[in-house]
Parts: sequence; C-alpha cells; structure tokens
Amino acid sequence: MIAVFLIGYSSIAMEHSLKVNKAASALLLCAILWTIYVLNAEPILLASSEFIEHFKLSNLGEAVGSLPDIHEKVIKYVTEVQIIEGLGDVASTLFFLMGAMTIVELIDAHRGFSIITDRITTKKKKELLWMLSIITFFMSAVLDNLTTTIVMVMLLRKLVADKAERWKFACLIVIAANAGGAFSPIGDVTTIMLWVKGNITTAGVIPNLFVPSLIAMIVPLLIESLSVKGEVTSPKTSASTTANTTDVITDRERKTIFILGIGALIFVPIFKTITHLPPFIGVLFGLGVLWVYTEMLYHKKKHVPENAKARITVVLKKVDFSTILFFLGILMAVNALQCAGILAELANFLDQTVSNPYLIDIIIGVLSSIVDNVPLVAGCMGMYDIAPDGLFATDGVFWMFLAYCAGVGGSILIIGSAAGVVVMGLEKVDFGWYLKNISLLALVGYLAGAGFFILQEEVIRPLFGL
Repeated sequence: MIAVFLIGYSSIAMEHSLKVNKAASALLLCAILWTIYVLNAEPILLASSEFIEHFKLSNLGEAVGSLPDIHEKVIKYVTEVQIIEGLGDVASTLFFLMGAMTIVELIDAHRGFSIITDRITTKKKKELLWMLSIITFFMSAVLDNLTTTIVMVMLLRKLVADKAERWKFACLIVIAANAGGAFSPIGDVTTIMLWVKGNITTAGVIPNLFVPSLIAMIVPLLIESLSVKGEVTSPKTSASTTANTTDVITDRERKTIFILGIGALIFVPIFKTITHLPPFIGVLFGLGVLWVYTEMLYHKKKHVPENAKARITVVLKKVDFSTILFFLGILMAVNALQCAGILAELANFLDQTVSNPYLIDIIIGVLSSIVDNVPLVAGCMGMYDIAPDGLFATDGVFWMFLAYCAGVGGSILIIGSAAGVVVMGLEKVDFGWYLKNISLLALVGYLAGAGFFILQEEVIRPLFGL
C-alpha cells in the first residue's frame, strides 16, 4: 500500500509531464488502495482493538475465533463501518467546499467583490502582496483557511491579470491562510479537532501561537519582497458583461448579495459552536438563504432575459468538479492508509525513535505536506492522553506546537493543505512549479515560526517566570 501510494503521489506531482489530470490519478489511487486493503484486511483487523470491540458488541461478547465466518465479518466491517465512516468525514469536507465555492462564485457573478476591489487603489506589486497576505492571515482566523483562500483567489482574479504573477500571489495567500488558521481554534480543521477534544483552549492557543504563526507568514513575504518590483496589470472587464450586470442588478442588490454571502461564511463557525453540527451544514444553510434571496430577486425582474440572470443553477456549472473529485480521491486514499494502521504505525515509530516532543511535532508538520494532516493529528491524539499537567496537559506545549506544525507545515507542498488544493484547482497551479518557486519559502517560514515557539517556551517564559 505504501508503494502504491508513493507511485500515485508521484503521478499527481508529475501531472503535466504525464498529461494525466491529477483527479484521475487520485481516484485510481483511492480505488487501488482500498482494494488491496480489503483483500488483506483480516490479519490487520484481528490485531485491532477497535475491530475486536466492535465484533464483541455485534456478536454479544463472543470471542473472535469462535465463529467460522470471521472473514465475512472482516469484509462487513471494512465495507459497512470503515469505508462509510471515512466517506462521511471526506464528504463533510467536500460539501463544505462545494457550498463555499458556490457562494463565492455567486458573489463574483454579481460583481459583489467590486465593493472591495474598487477600494484597493494600489498597483504596486509589493504593497498589494503585503496587503492581501495580511488580510488573508486575519480573515482565516475568523473564517477558516479553506473559505478564506477561495474568497481571496476570487479577489485576486479581479486585481492581477498576468497568470504567472497571479500564481505567485495565490501561493503566498496559501501560506498566509495556513499560518492564520493555525493560531485560531476555528481556523483549521486540525485546530478544531484539538479544540473540540479539549487538548487546547481558545485562551491558550491564540496568545501562544499568534507570534509564531505571524513569523511563518512574514518571513516568506520578506524574502519574496526582495524580488518583487513594478506594478500589476489589472484584467480588462468586458464592456458587454459590465452592461448586462448593471442592467440586471442594482448597486443595492449587489451589496446585499455580498453581505449575505460573506455573512453566511462568517456564520459557519458560530453555527457550529451553537449547534455542534459539522461546518458543511452551516454553509449549506447560508447557501440556501442566498439561493432563496436571488430567486426572489430574479422573480421580480420579469423583463430581464433568462440568459442574463446569474441564478445559482447557472453558477453551479462554474464550480470546478475535477477539484472536488481530486479531493475525494486523495482524502479517501489517505483514509485507506489510516484504516490499515499505517499512519498509526508511523506515529508509533516517531514516538519510539524520536524522543524529543518538539522534533516529533516538526516531523509531523513536514509529513502533513505529503499526507493529510487530519489523520496524522488524530493518530497523535490517540497515541497520547491528555495529562493533568506537563507537556501533554490541556494547552500543554506538545498540543500547542502540534496545532502550529500541522497547520503551517501543509504549506510546504501545494497538496499538503485544503487551501493549497483549492488554489491548485481554481488557478491550475502546477505541483512542480509550486515545488520550485514556493516550497522553500514555505519551509523557511515554517522553521522560523517553529524556532520562535521553541525559544518562547524554553527561554522567554522561564526567563520572565511566565
């Protein structure tokens, strides 16, 4: 399974050289890994405490070896428990992504982002780069890095015409989004996991991780700023498109759609906190409200031709479903590795061979740029219990540093984070291009922030008695 994963991962990385869409490679990788696993699951699951417990509950406490149809029980557990649970976790991410992308596309279709872009007057690349990165950093802490990246990429399309320049801006937005999400309990899926389980608290994570996360964003920006010169060229707006939009939608209606759309995205973490339902329910609720509003809006405009109305049914066709399929394939492939116990073995190997907790977290951060950070963090959470005090206590150094490393480390490769995958899908950024132009910047920023965190915990706090 490891060999197949590495081959599949390489084919995704060499998408342009092989002339095969990364979504196709990811789907094949997913199907092959699950096939290998289900055909060889029996010896793996018979050594799994989770399967033994499930077996006893479903068979009234009978011993595993007492029934002749153990192979059928194993197949049933894989197909009806593991794959369904894995698909549920992945689907919640995909539905959230589809809902957020549709909301953002709807705002864009009604030129709602002009409310912001019209106020950004600077054309200087350096100023614009810093401005967008800082906005992204703080916005991703309030929303999350995935939603923020979608919004910022759509804004970027209105500000930068040149493809190469837009790629560079978009990739630095990925770094800023992941850094901003790391210091907030709702900014990244891994911080949400740690927060919900009680490993970290809001009062602990924000003051402890804000400066390291800020450094992880600023260092790459400073380095990149040395080579950024001149002014950006804004994309030309089609006169016919502008006329049609002006005729159909008034400025007041455009602002209402913008406020409803952004408000729906901001409402998601609030909705989750109140109801404890997964975020995709909140984003679907917001999409439903926006859908009803636009339908009522267009119902009043009977004189407007149907092809001039930017209904959600039309906007949905613009959503890049190859990105959704890529996300489905790669996340389910990693889930197969998790169910087979490979990621747990990796976590145990790190625990046994690397005794330094800081180094364990740093390695996990680097690995999170290769495989999904969610199962890696879940493996660590299962490997260590929350202690009453010390490194593994609530808001302990290990959990704090894990939140930083798992969130920021995903920026090292473009497919290492949800934000990166979104940019890869929306802007068609090449894996190799990112590796050549951005990965080293992200790694330097990641290590700089990690170094400050260690300095903060080992030198600054003891020195001032904090």
